[in-house]
Order: sequence, then C-alpha cells, then structure tokens
Amino acid sequence: MNIKKITALGLSLLTACTLFASCGKTEEAPAEEEKTEVVETTPDTKEETPEKPVHDDSIVITMKDEPPTLNPYDHASNASGYMNQLTFNSLFKIDLDTLQPIPDLVESFENIDEVTWNFKLKEGVKFHDGTDLTTEDVKASLEFSRNFVSSTQYNSFWSEVVIVDDHNFTIITNAPYAKILDDLASNCNSIVPSELIASGNDFNLNPIGSGPYKFVHWELGDSLTFVKNEDYFDKDHMPTITDMTWRIIPEGSSRTIALETGEVDMIIDVESNDVERIRESENLALAEVAGLRMAFFALNTENTMFSDVRVRRAINGLLNKEAIVEVAVNGQGVPSVSMDPSPYQGVVEDNAVVYDVDAALALFEEAQVDPKEMKFTVICFDDTTRRTAEVIQGMLGEVGITMEIESLDFAAWLERYLAGDFEASLGGFSSSNILTYQKGLWHTATIGATNGARLSVPEVDALIEKALVTLDETERTAVVSEISAMVNELNPFNPLYTSTVIRAFNADLEGAKVSASGRINYADLHWAE
Repeated sequence: MNIKKITALGLSLLTACTLFASCGKTEEAPAEEEKTEVVETTPDTKEETPEKPVHDDSIVITMKDEPPTLNPYDHASNASGYMNQLTFNSLFKIDLDTLQPIPDLVESFENIDEVTWNFKLKEGVKFHDGTDLTTEDVKASLEFSRNFVSSTQYNSFWSEVVIVDDHNFTIITNAPYAKILDDLASNCNSIVPSELIASGNDFNLNPIGSGPYKFVHWELGDSLTFVKNEDYFDKDHMPTITDMTWRIIPEGSSRTIALETGEVDMIIDVESNDVERIRESENLALAEVAGLRMAFFALNTENTMFSDVRVRRAINGLLNKEAIVEVAVNGQGVPSVSMDPSPYQGVVEDNAVVYDVDAALALFEEAQVDPKEMKFTVICFDDTTRRTAEVIQGMLGEVGITMEIESLDFAAWLERYLAGDFEASLGGFSSSNILTYQKGLWHTATIGATNGARLSVPEVDALIEKALVTLDETERTAVVSEISAMVNELNPFNPLYTSTVIRAFNADLEGAKVSASGRINYADLHWAE
C-alpha cells in the first residue's frame, strides 16, 4: 500500500439504482411552482488557474457524463446517481465497508414474521422546502416510484405500506424477501414530499429531498451546482463544504489536466492512462479499491445473429480478456470468466467460456455459421469503451468477423441500450449485492432496464425468484451458484473484467473514502486544516 499518495481501501456495488436501471414516465410540473432555473448554454473555455486556493468552503468535482435526469426514480445512470446521493435520502443506505444496508431515515426496524416489517422513522427530518418528513411521505414515495420502469426491480416486493402514525409504519411483502433492506437503500426508493408528488412536481427540475445538499442550478452541457443543506438531519455527517460544483468534462485527459491545474478538486471518472501520472504528483492523491462493476460486451439475444448460444459462446472464446484489460484500462481491472463478478459469494466458473480460438471455431462450425460472413455493429460511449471496441474488433477480425464501431454520447447510448436498439454494445453494471446483480441482468422483468442482453429464460427467472425468497443464507448461496452456472452456459453477454475503482483528488482533500461499488459519502469531504 502506497501510504504517501494513495488511499488504498479494502474490498467492501450500478449502484444501487445503478446502470443501473431504465426510464419510465416523466411527471409534469405545475406551472405555478417555483423551480430552480436550468439554462442551456455552450460551455465556456476556462482559463487554467494553477493557483486556485483549496482551503475554503467550496469544491469542484468532475465526471465524464452529464446526468440524463435528477429524478431519482427515472434513470439508469451513474451520473444521475451521484446527483441523487446529494439531494435525497432513502430509508436505508449501503455501508461503504461492508456493503450491507444500514439505517438512514429509519431509526429502528423489526422483522415481525416472514412478510411483516415494522419501521420507525427518525424524528426532526426536514425536506429542503422546510416541511417535515413523515410516514405519509414514505408511503407516497414508495407508491410513486412504481410509475417508473427503472424502479420496478427495487419496489415490486411489497403488497402494502401501512401507516401507524407520523413516524411508525409497516411494510407487508408479497412473500418472504431476502433483499428488502437492500432495495429500500436504493436511490429508486428515495423519499420525497408527498405534497409535491400530489401537485405533479417535476423532480428533474426541482429535486426536493432531505439530502445533505440542495440543488441550485444546472447549466446544461457544463455543470451542476449545489449548496449545503443547513438543516440536514444527520449531524454526524453534516457537510463542512458549503458550495459544491460538478463539472462535465467528457474527455479523459482534459479531466486530468483540470485536476493538475487546480481547475477541479476531484475526478470521479479517472482516465486509466493517466493513473501513474497522477500517482507521481506531489499535489494529488488517489483512492483505489478492487471493484465489483462488471464491464461486458453485450450481444442482443433477441437478434437472430446471436440467438444461438453456440455463436455467443464462440465469440466469447475469441476474446483475450487479459489483453483487453491491458489496453482498454491500462491494467486497472481483473479479467472475468464468469458472467457474475467473482468476489460475490456463490459465484462459480462452471460452464464458463475461456479464451480458446480453436474451440471457438469448432463452435461456429457446429452452429453452421461462417464467421467470415458475420457483420455487426457495436455501440460505445466513451474513451474506455471505444478502446475496448477497437481491441475486440481486432480479435474478431482475425477469424474474419466484421465488427463496426459506432460512438455515441452517453445519453444516446443509454436510450438505445435500454430500448434494445443495438446488435452489440459495450457497457457495465454494478450492485452492492449478488441478488440485485443477478436479477438486474438475467431476469425477464428487467428487459428494458438493466437486462441489456435481453435474456429471457423461464428456468433462470424461477431460480432468481427462489433466491429472493430464501432467507437462509447458506441455502440462498447454493441457489446463487446454480444461477451462476446456468447463466455461464447461456452466455448472454461476454464478461470482460471487473474494474478497479479509482478516484483522484487534491492531496489536501480529506474524507474521500470509496467503496467497492464506487460510492463516496460526499457530505464527508473536507479540506485539511
């Protein structure tokens, strides 16, 4: 562990309403309601300011993608998730170290029987508009989130929310459900004012929650600004930084230069080719941890070209994952064999494809497919996925497969990915637990959301549903292993690698602890004395 410049954090995930999940309907805002202005402009070219002071009460963070929305229920975007984390709270949150759900808005809870859960809210919690947070808001929010496709995998487990009084409520689940607290920690179950829901508030333009920061302004294509919530209920994590700006800088090396010159204070999406350069700087620091995000090469199983499992497995066998990791992310990742990330308990490599060109060609022959006649397009959205596409293009080209590359901005990529409007795609997914991961990627119900390979196999669905209602951990892990082996055989996409989570920042910035899912408690960021 390099103590001098690196904060190396032990393994502790999309997330997590992370890649993810998809979009549903959008609410219409009342005309008379006051909103924070969103102005569309052409980003100005900023002058380099190497002498920018850092020991103040403001911070500038940069990311590569613009959030498609600030509505917590209506997206499948990491970038939106970062914004939601600032402005909203859920009943639970995911602990950075253990990746287990812990109370957030909830003071205490009790599991009465297999389907009955009692909860008590913390008292004195206020929304950004000054109104008190009560069980009416909880019930309304959980019901409201069901209007959005992207939230369905996180809120379909309950049959009834019963209000006892202003601070006590009960959730009745449809059946025994092992993932209830994890789902209640999702951004997709953020708690918002019931009165704003009733009035038709647009939570994209007016994201009122109870989080540590209040939304101020969105300059489209350039930046989003937030201000400290002086009434934040969690006094142990009260922000010391009063003004927070998030800048959108799509190009990786430009983000690095902005950090080096002091134009920004933290990079969320660190360009892998710049990691060593940042590491060697006396003024910069890195937080690094082995991550759980799976990078994958998705094949649309609804496309006749990829409907034969032998073809999918053959393509997988042509991919040298070690070479992809080295070129695409400069070695900052672990090559994957299984469809599920190997750090999760229960994940196996049974039936998985390994790199073997001869075996791959034999599968093509068995499927009566001539690889020289295959031609398709892969969609990608940033420097990393573009580099990955170029490496894969070369590997497939060696056996005669023609793969063309189409580069999109993230919003356009996401829209097509969720709609299944692609032949092949490069993307990724992360979750804080294996059940969310397997349901998110392999269950029929999540087609149109996170199930980008669009896999629909009744036997897989049944096993996932079994795991979700199996409360005994040992029994549940056995079912997870069965799912893992079955999906490895089906090969719905080609797993590439699990990413190393890296954040870069000014060396004087403290509190930048990152989890394996990529989460940071931004309210804890502060400048050294």
